Amino acid sequence: MEETDNTKLLRRLSIIEGQVRGLRDLISKGSYCIDVITQTSAVKQALANVEDILLENHLSTCALNQIKKGNEKQAIDEIIKVYKLKRR
Repeated sequence: MEETDNTKLLRRLSIIEGQVRGLRDLISKGSYCIDVITQTSAVKQALANVEDILLENHLSTCALNQIKKGNEKQAIDEIIKVYKLKRR
């Protein structure tokens, strides 16, 4: 993965970390349920965005390189595995 992609991902993960800390605070303060659910939804969406970036990177680099090297079976297996994980 390129350095700029890593930097973007690490920045996003830091933001998510802050969101999770905020969730802990909301729960410990006994905040209104809808406020907590709104924040959990934001965290889930942020993690999904991180997954999307990783998947896009994997497909455009790792999987493509495997196919170019003749490792189509491995590339297909990984693509199917990630597809199944994303459907959960």
